[in-house]
Amino acid sequence: MAISAKLVKELREKTGAGMMDCKNALTEANGDIEKAIDLLREKGVAKAAKKADRIAAEGLTKVKVDGDKAVVLEVNSETDFVAKNEQFTSLVDEIADFLIKENPADVDDALAREFAAGQTLGDRINEAIAKIGEKISLRRFTVLEKAANESFGAYVHMGGRISVLALLEGADQETAKDVAMHIAASSPKYVAREDVPEDEINREKEVLTQQALNEGKPANIVEKMVQGRLNKFFEEICLVEQAYVKDPDIKVKKYLADKNASVKRFVRYEVGEGIEKRQENFAEEVKAQLKK
Repeated sequence: MAISAKLVKELREKTGAGMMDCKNALTEANGDIEKAIDLLREKGVAKAAKKADRIAAEGLTKVKVDGDKAVVLEVNSETDFVAKNEQFTSLVDEIADFLIKENPADVDDALAREFAAGQTLGDRINEAIAKIGEKISLRRFTVLEKAANESFGAYVHMGGRISVLALLEGADQETAKDVAMHIAASSPKYVAREDVPEDEINREKEVLTQQALNEGKPANIVEKMVQGRLNKFFEEICLVEQAYVKDPDIKVKKYLADKNASVKRFVRYEVGEGIEKRQENFAEEVKAQLKK
């Protein structure tokens, strides 16, 4: 029998399984949605939906370079234990290859694209969730392409805890990697002060001005103090203004100038940054289980 898109959507909402899994189950169940749910549960696919509300703040970041294209990505899991699981690391490798090949616009686009015959990337991740037993999610990625006179700087720290992908012009491979290592260590937000949004600078100026006034400084001194502290602000958040980690006596911009190189763009991902992790209270959890 013909399976309607509406029925597939309903089953997907009830189980969290992938579209193709839902369609196949409904076809096998002759359109009986309850029987299709049972089939998905039997295959382990429907288990993914029950994990949808869990917090996935562990996982891996990864950088992969393939010729003139490269990707940096973060895939999250619930526990560090799973992040070291071979099934999980293999999945991250598969996703990295897929993203370089497809270069999707965003995560939603990536998840909806065909990963294999009759299976989207979202389906593939749900399949892994069913096997591994934890919530897994593709959180973010960036695909970059380079020109002939450009180089990728790729660096992975702590087995995938932090990954950096930098795009440099006029740099050799060693210089590009050194810059990527610096970015991993110093966590800049922007390449140069010209890249900092005007509203962010103005907000910082307001804070610094109020700080100086609260210290009782006269108005004619406040402006000089604010400019000095603003320079410190730029040194903290701008890559080329930072002291170079391998030689703190010089700034990154001096290191780059000596190499006739410049940084066009960089992406730094750290596992779980910005995700509010659930605080586990195991004693309370055991008590709750005993009351059931």
